[in-house]
Amino acid sequence: MLIRKPNDIKSSEITPQGIYLRRREFMRAGSILAASMLLPNVADATARLSGVVQSRYSTPEEQTPYKDVTTYNNYYEFGTGKSDPAENAGSLRTRPWTVSVEGEIKHPKVWDIDALIKAFPLEQRIYRMRCVEGWSMVIPWDGFSLANLIRQAEPTSKAKYVEFTTLNDPQQMPGQRASVLDWPYTEGLRMDEAMHPLTILSVGLYGQTLPNQNGAPVRLVVPWKYGFKGAKSIVRIRFVEQQPRTAWGRAAPSEYGFYSNVNPTVDHPRWSQATERRIGDFFKRKTLMFNGYGDQVAQLYRGMDLRKNF
Repeated sequence: MLIRKPNDIKSSEITPQGIYLRRREFMRAGSILAASMLLPNVADATARLSGVVQSRYSTPEEQTPYKDVTTYNNYYEFGTGKSDPAENAGSLRTRPWTVSVEGEIKHPKVWDIDALIKAFPLEQRIYRMRCVEGWSMVIPWDGFSLANLIRQAEPTSKAKYVEFTTLNDPQQMPGQRASVLDWPYTEGLRMDEAMHPLTILSVGLYGQTLPNQNGAPVRLVVPWKYGFKGAKSIVRIRFVEQQPRTAWGRAAPSEYGFYSNVNPTVDHPRWSQATERRIGDFFKRKTLMFNGYGDQVAQLYRGMDLRKNF
């Protein structure tokens, strides 16, 4: 059966229903701009990254074209449509930028973004990315292992989770002028998930600094989880004792659990997760447990009911 192209899919089919119904409010706030492919892509101002080495943690699968990776995005801070982030994210200023590392750690620090990029060796990780909406990509991310930063911070015995917070600035992020989500966007990982070798902080893709619409200047990438777990434009990393509340968990707790591991046996309440559509393909493919990273991460969840702990 032929699969519809991305721009043929109704937003109401892939966006949480409550969010979809609030789009009139979003439009009244002036945060959704009319799509126009004739306008220049002002958000895609990138520079080459130096010193990036290829990582062994990479899939040999065909990579999704750069154009698709940078123009088909979910980033509600810049609009709820797939093309909105590329069209609207030019307002984001990524310099100067700082990331505060704080909480239950021995060495709290406020990092300048350029110092952070230089502090840890950069690798290119070619990862599968699976969106909870049922589409997927293969993206060459450039970044460094989050575990390196965690070891530098030296968490105390009280640090059980890591919370990530995105910039909250409606002047730069027009989508935050409406109550589409409870801003700022927050996400979280259990400590062992954060320390896993596959978990990275990305500062680029395709050998270039991150475009604004992809989460510049630094974002989280956890390839065995659904894409919304990857907090973008991070300004704070906080080590905490209690499980943090997440943006989507607050918005729709019955639909978006804390773990959000890719799992073809646990459907979203309004669509199946058994298959996915790789951007650029005509036919759907089977969704892989843990997005194909089960050999590396399944032990993190040994003994857990992954239907209950979704």
